Amino acid sequence: MTTYEYYIVYPEGEEQEIPGKLGIDELVDLNGRPLGLPLPSARTIAYRVVKIRHQEERGIYSIRHYLELVPARELLRYLA
Repeated sequence: MTTYEYYIVYPEGEEQEIPGKLGIDELVDLNGRPLGLPLPSARTIAYRVVKIRHQEERGIYSIRHYLELVPARELLRYLA
């Protein structure tokens, strides 16, 4: 039996487990939940998924989503 685990990896290297998969270039909040568009404000803390790494070891399939912080000036294009 294979167990699937999903993680986000912050730019500083810290990891946090999340409930499911994310896609490349997807915008997420501080806890790894996808952000709904349009954003309410450019002052939102948002991360972008820039890399995904898969690793399988002894029945555990781990997927790590690497994040980068999105600057406020880039978030302006996602406003209502």
